[in-house]
Amino acid sequence: MKNIFFLLLLSSVQPVLAQTKLEKAITNLENNYEQEKVYLLTDKPQYVAGDQIWFKSFVFDGYNRTTLSTTLFVELYDSDKKLIDWKMILLTNGEGSGDFKLKENLPEQVYFVRAYTPYMNNFSEDFQIVKTIPIYNPNAIEKLEVSKNSDWSAKAFPESGNFIDGIPTKFAVRLSSDGSLPENWSGKVVDAQNPNTAITTFKSFDKNVASFKITPALGKKYQVIVQDNSGKNKTIDLPSVAESGANLEVSSSKEGIKYTLKGINLKQQLQNYKIVGTINNHLAYKANISQLTNEVSSLIPVKISNGNNGILQLAIFDDQDNLVAKRLCFIKPNNLKIEKATIIGQSLKETPRAFNSIDLSPETYFKNYTVLVSEDDGNNVEDENLLSTLWLTGDFTSKIDSPAQYFSKTANSEALDALLISENWKRFDWNSVLSGTAPTIKNSQKFLSYRVKPLKDNALMKDTNVNLVLKVGENESSINPFRTDQNGYVYLNNISFDEPLNISLFINSEKGKEVNTDNLFVTAEPLVNPTPFKGNLPTTKYKLVKSADRKNLSQTIARAINVQKNNKKTEDVDVQIEEVKLTGKKADPKEELDKQLSTGMFSSMNSTIFDFVNEDQQAFGSANILDWLQGRAAGLTFQRDNSGANIPYIRGQKAKLYLDEVQTDPTMITSLPISNIAMVKIIKESGLIGNAVAIYTMKGNMKSKNNDKPTQKNNAAVIKGYDKPSEFPIEMIDNDDSTKKIESDTRETLYWNPNLFDTDNIPPRIKFFNNDTAKQYKVLIISFDEDDNLLFDQEIMK
Repeated sequence: MKNIFFLLLLSSVQPVLAQTKLEKAITNLENNYEQEKVYLLTDKPQYVAGDQIWFKSFVFDGYNRTTLSTTLFVELYDSDKKLIDWKMILLTNGEGSGDFKLKENLPEQVYFVRAYTPYMNNFSEDFQIVKTIPIYNPNAIEKLEVSKNSDWSAKAFPESGNFIDGIPTKFAVRLSSDGSLPENWSGKVVDAQNPNTAITTFKSFDKNVASFKITPALGKKYQVIVQDNSGKNKTIDLPSVAESGANLEVSSSKEGIKYTLKGINLKQQLQNYKIVGTINNHLAYKANISQLTNEVSSLIPVKISNGNNGILQLAIFDDQDNLVAKRLCFIKPNNLKIEKATIIGQSLKETPRAFNSIDLSPETYFKNYTVLVSEDDGNNVEDENLLSTLWLTGDFTSKIDSPAQYFSKTANSEALDALLISENWKRFDWNSVLSGTAPTIKNSQKFLSYRVKPLKDNALMKDTNVNLVLKVGENESSINPFRTDQNGYVYLNNISFDEPLNISLFINSEKGKEVNTDNLFVTAEPLVNPTPFKGNLPTTKYKLVKSADRKNLSQTIARAINVQKNNKKTEDVDVQIEEVKLTGKKADPKEELDKQLSTGMFSSMNSTIFDFVNEDQQAFGSANILDWLQGRAAGLTFQRDNSGANIPYIRGQKAKLYLDEVQTDPTMITSLPISNIAMVKIIKESGLIGNAVAIYTMKGNMKSKNNDKPTQKNNAAVIKGYDKPSEFPIEMIDNDDSTKKIESDTRETLYWNPNLFDTDNIPPRIKFFNNDTAKQYKVLIISFDEDDNLLFDQEIMK
């Protein structure tokens, strides 16, 4: 939400005109505390080792999609905080997508996904999203279980933070736990001197909170006794009763936020007190009480937020600009401003493997959709979603159980209000802002930037004209003249690409001399980089126990394992078909090259060969042979290690690397010019070799088909750009060919599309094939229009 100023005018409330300490603080807040938050949608809540995690990210600045950042880092950690994989995602209008391919030998445990933009590093790491994902492995010696007997603690929070003699005060009771909270609980309020007599009682709204109201008496000590459904109880003390102070009572309706402010035993009553309301760290409401009075009240209309939902923080300051009371409240909790998808046609069948479709209207303001379709398993209770992150958890660091419930069709607005009474807005601290403290905001780079260092004869080229030839993937090269700065550097700022960028250095020849590049060297250093994770991983409700018997797998795990087997079967069939095609044919040049280069131990029918001697593989645009191989052989994938090197995996298992049949590492392979390569052989599960990528160099009089293109020299460097998301398989391959028949289709995710576009007024179509069991479907559709109005539609369809 952009800056919205609204001034309350009552007979006892007049505008603040002077530039006071508070006014300076508000200016500080407006100028220095813009902050982002991330929601990460995954196609499933849990996975099995060997699965692929598909994710879509939404980055917000307040309640709008961000324009501050164009880069998002998404990192996968194990429970020991070891980095497993990471992706650099391009954000377009605050949205981006990607995926992680999980190894088949991944230990069973809880894993964590961290997501953040470079701009978010200007503020507390606590606000960077860390999403919990359980990953199962039926071959592991330990298995995950939900901890049932977790301990819990309770706290009580008075509305506005004050507990004053004779003033009826609403309290929120909040439970917290490192594991699971009790399903339901209740409590009573007692005088500490008479603990057997209840002053009032209460029952929990949900696992998180309850509320009650009490009118205290000065000198008395009050306690709350909380008991869960298993009989466990805790006793907590309420704050001491104050003799004087300010009490703020707030309620929210569809018309706005109504508040009543009372002053008790104040010398000047409420005169010169100020009421300040902020939304997303921006001023939304401001007023000054100019007359002598002990009570004021008013209704703040919803137009302070343009009628949108969100959290309003009300803060009360005394005549010396000291913070004396504060309260968080939600704007229009019972009237969520959410659009629904306009569906103009659908064809959904219960028949196994039937083709299904849902057509969205092209005649709306929504043009780009994120869509997820899954089989409806009857469990429609979700822990979190985009709404709960946007309006709640994205701005709080405390653990909230199942926050999505507060924005569901059956949501209890009283529960949400009690939760906000128990929360504290930590995006900024009023006392720090009042003192003039401001965060140091580092300039956030748009897209990617690199510092290029040209060298000649191993010396920096300061204040020198140079030419950089830039080539992205298979695109045409471009010659770009630069002049190095006084330190000898050239900067490539704000560039966006998702294929390898080749940089070649050239300098103009001296008069009468030939151009020589042998003494030139160039390096490129990225300026937009991930940052180490310094914080602690969140606690979870899971625990690991020794597994003596894994025969009885849960239905979810068993189905996921079957999907992986089906995928392997499809890959194997592809290989078998290729082998059948070769049977009976005359030996071709590729076969002759294979016979010439590979020995018996490296001979395998279950292999894929790439011939660089007899065929032009169009590999010149790739940084190295491992980059070129991505996506070119069934079952072959790559994952980057901590150094950024690509590690090959075949069917989820780490593959060995061989250079001329001698085992080596990725560093040696990536430094090898592609023009020196004669053949690449992808070997799958073959004898002593197992899974391997074998690379063979040129021998004798061999010549590469790529020889007419320049080879990489020291005057060239290759840099990696954004990670390009993989393509989600829309359909399960199956036909009448018995060799390709899938016996049981158990896919849980039937359709995943993070970018379904409306083009040329053609209805955007959601199309997918059924599995063998689905009778109805969970369909999630998310979109934003140009004004960032939200479409969020989550339905069960059949």
